[in-house]
Parts: sequence; structure tokens; C-alpha cells
Amino acid sequence: MSSFTFNTTPSIRMGAGLIDELGSLTKAICGERVLLVTDPGMIATGIVDRAINALEQASVSVIVFSDVQADPPEAVILAATEAARGMDGVIGLGGGSSIDVAKLAALLGAGNETLKDIYGVGNVKGPRLPLIAVPTTAGTGSEVTPISIVTTGASEKMGVVSPLIIPDLALLDPELTRDLPAHVTAATGVDAMVHAIEAYASASPNNNPISRALACEALRLMGAALERAVRAPHDMDARGDMLLGSLLAGQAFANSPVAAVHALAYPIGGHFKVPHGLSNALVLPHVLRFNIATSPEPYAALAPIAFPELAGLSTQKAASGFADALAALSERCGLPSGLRAVGITNEDLPLLARDAMNQTRLLVNNPRAVTQADALDIYGAAL
Repeated sequence: MSSFTFNTTPSIRMGAGLIDELGSLTKAICGERVLLVTDPGMIATGIVDRAINALEQASVSVIVFSDVQADPPEAVILAATEAARGMDGVIGLGGGSSIDVAKLAALLGAGNETLKDIYGVGNVKGPRLPLIAVPTTAGTGSEVTPISIVTTGASEKMGVVSPLIIPDLALLDPELTRDLPAHVTAATGVDAMVHAIEAYASASPNNNPISRALACEALRLMGAALERAVRAPHDMDARGDMLLGSLLAGQAFANSPVAAVHALAYPIGGHFKVPHGLSNALVLPHVLRFNIATSPEPYAALAPIAFPELAGLSTQKAASGFADALAALSERCGLPSGLRAVGITNEDLPLLARDAMNQTRLLVNNPRAVTQADALDIYGAAL
């Protein structure tokens, strides 16, 4: 067995209604003055009020930073950092963007590092403030990952990658995902499935048996639960399976990193403001078909775990069936099936292909090397 490293969130709490225990948990981990990082949409749901009430009942003073936006730009990170200065700890409450902002606010608000100095892998020195992550979508797995994604300039995305930004506690309450719109449930769910798939098939030297086992369990849960969660949003068993599956997939790809699906999805989100999960869904089957031509084995292994009807097929048929089944699942969940549906035309594809090549941190993990010409072909197939 090759040597590997596996890092994850030290403490994970899961259960319906756990948001009401946020105050006592926060006081034990963070102290008595915290910054709660969230977004305007979360404010409107009433979940933030519920969290504030739990904190105040435990005599925890809270300041709310609610200016997070999807694909957060550097200005949002810097504003949250200023709000975090002098705090005892930080809570990220919301989707992946809110948790990503909370991670960097906890880090930069505690010391003298600057955002521009920590982009990339392993450039964080620390220390950081104590950090709690409370996801309200079953998608990014950010509550257990060492990654925060920032939009730089007009469209490019860069990552901060370090185990130092893994939260101290992930609090998973499936009740918080119950009222998600169907299209958000679908897109974030496919995003989480992508995490598991790419972690399992990753060419990273740190691809490891723990990540692969977690990826398999994540796909087993989510393959059976996603469509139920979309069609019956108050099915709490489905919501719970999706939230747990997302976390397991997050643990998997946090240690065996993602690859070309994400690399090709980022320019779509950056240039056309398409939500990250949907960007992944749009290119997923086409990247898999590209990879299957030379590396069908990992996808054939995953196929019957997510879709039991694919059991017993040959390697090539199972792998191809896996890509087809994922595309069909996205369509049944109401997601667009092509790039044209989100305003992308054939004339836009060279720009996307060129920008995808900038995602070297991700492309190096793909089972098959991707050239700019390959990326252009994949986008063309996804059009």
C-alpha cells in the first residue's frame, strides 16, 4: 500500500434539530463572541434567527455578516475578515460559499497573513480562530474540506488549500435543508456525487483506501436519495441521506482531490454565473465519457453502487452505463441537459477551453490527460 495522508474535521454532529444546540456547542469551542457568516437568502428563511436565538440563550454574543454571495469575490472575503477581528470564533451557516468565506475570515482575522499570499496548496501558516460549519445544502462538503474557493478578477477562481482551514466542528441538521428549492437540491446533490466520483477515480498520489470507501458509501446513499429529495422535499430520510452523503464525499475529495469535471465547470460559473453544482452537472457525463475511453475501471466499479441495475455488466458497458445513468438522473431531477440552456453558444467554447487549462491544480488529478483541444471537444459535446 502506498503511503497517504488523511485529514478531516475533528468533530461531526448530525441530527434533526441540532441547530438548537448551536449555542452550547459554540460556547465550548469558540467562546463568547462569534461572527456568524451567512448570506441574504439565509436571512430570509428564518434559519439565521433560529441560530441567533440558540446562541443568545447560551450567552454567546453574535455579530452577523450576511453579505456572502455565490462564488464569493475577494472583496467579500476581506470584508468578512475585518468583521472577524476581535472575535473569539467564527460560524459559517449556509451553502458552500458561506462556509468558504467563514474559513478564510477565521484564518485572516486571527493573524497577519494576506489573501494574496495564501492562494494555492500549503501556503497557509495560521493561526486561525475556532471555526464551526453548519451546512444548509447537501452539496459542497465544505464543512469537512481544507479548501476555500475565491473568485479573483472578473471570472477566474482560485483556491486556498490547507488542513489549517478545516473546521473544528461540522454540525449537520437535515431540517435545515428541508425547504431548499427542487433545482437547488438537484444541482447541489449532483455536485456532491461529482465529489465522490472524482475522489474515487483521482490520479492524485494521495488517492487512498479511506477516500475510496467514503466515496462508495456516499454514492450508495445519494444514488438512492437524490431523486426522492427533489420530488418529496419533506422526506427527511432522503434529506438526511443526502446531507450525510455530501459530507462523506467531502471527506473523500478533501484527501483525494477532484479533477477535470471541476476544472471545466469553473469557467462556466466564472463567465456565465452558473451555480457551481449545475456547472458540474452540465459537463459531468461528457468528461466521464472522455475518461472512460482510456480508464473505464473506476467508473465501472462505481456504477452498480450508485445504480444497482448496472451490476453484472462488462467493464466498458458498466462505465458507459454509469455516465448515461448520471445524465438521465440529472434530467429527471429537472436540470438543464446542455450548455445552450444556460446561455452558452458555440462561439463561447474556445474561451472556456482556454480558461479551463488554467486549472492545473485540478487537471493533474484527472485519470486521462486533458489538452485544450480535448477541453474544446468536451464542451462541444456538452453544448
